[in-house]
Amino acid sequence: QVQLVESGGGLVQAGGSLRLSCAASRIIFRFNTMGWYRQAPGKQRELVAAITSGGSTNYADSVKARFTISRDNAKNTVYLQMNSLKSEDTAVYYCRLSGTVPPYVYWGQGTQVTVSS
Repeated sequence: QVQLVESGGGLVQAGGSLRLSCAASRIIFRFNTMGWYRQAPGKQRELVAAITSGGSTNYADSVKARFTISRDNAKNTVYLQMNSLKSEDTAVYYCRLSGTVPPYVYWGQGTQVTVSS
């Protein structure tokens, strides 16, 4: 079993910045993808950004040029630097660890990000 522990959420004014962190208790397989998803009230959970163990990244169009995902493989940790935050970024942000061979998915408990306008 793997636990994902997120931190760094909170309340920030529009235009401000936050940095989220997610630490995995262990990595089962070397090749994996770590990512951040978010879910706003009344909306479906959506991908924000993801990064593979090799460093390839993928971003939602709505956060490109504002958010940066990175990871420290030695610490089993993924980060999400969020700049120029907007009120529409308000959501619960979830960390996700996944692999394909064999397939598996783990989720963190979520951390609230609230952007006031």
